[in-house]
Amino acid sequence: MPRPKSAPKTSVTPSPADAAPARKRAASRSAASDETLAPNRQANILQAAERLFATRGFHGVSIRDIADEAGVPLALVGYYYGPKLSLYHAIFRAHAGYIDVRLQSLAQAQQAAPPGQLLEEIVKAFVLPVLEVARQPAGHHFLRLLSRGMNDHLEEDEPIIRELFDPLAHAFIDAIAAALPQATRSQAAWCYQFALGALLHHVNDQRIERLSYGQNQPRDEAAAGPLLVRFVAQGMRGACGGAVH
Repeated sequence: MPRPKSAPKTSVTPSPADAAPARKRAASRSAASDETLAPNRQANILQAAERLFATRGFHGVSIRDIADEAGVPLALVGYYYGPKLSLYHAIFRAHAGYIDVRLQSLAQAQQAAPPGQLLEEIVKAFVLPVLEVARQPAGHHFLRLLSRGMNDHLEEDEPIIRELFDPLAHAFIDAIAAALPQATRSQAAWCYQFALGALLHHVNDQRIERLSYGQNQPRDEAAAGPLLVRFVAQGMRGACGGAVH
């Protein structure tokens, strides 16, 4: 005798009223998870953006690129930082402490420099904090980004450079002019620009091992730092008539 056929299996689609509580529970779990992970995600976004902007430039990076690099949902980038330009400027503001260190070092140099060594101490305040940033794992990305901002002169860079770095530059130019009485402030401004070029090139160009046939190593600041300070200070003295103060 044939067995009776079993009733076909049917899938039950929950009604919208049944699904709504489930969606709310899922959303609640997601929100709680986001709240727990927010500090790490926010930092990851900033670090990912810094790496990408340093490598590709502002216009070579999309918000989606940053989200993918940080491993976060696309919407979370805008939630934390707003549009791409705001995120770009947030990177520079996150490193504002580096500017304060240089200004503090400059003030100490002006107050406590030994006789005849004021210019060298000013140059140390200009150079050594940057070399310290370069030694840090993430510092290289920031310095490469900063170099791009100084060199490319993009419209997007100009506001943040004016806000953060022009006051720093003016402070050092005034100090250089005071340390070289025979120099005009105009000459001191040129000296600052030349010194900035040498410093940023040094921390960003890694060819030194190849150019020295293996005798020098990139980021060997114990060897390069004092030499760079002497190079900049003596260059300024030579350019401004040998004045010493």
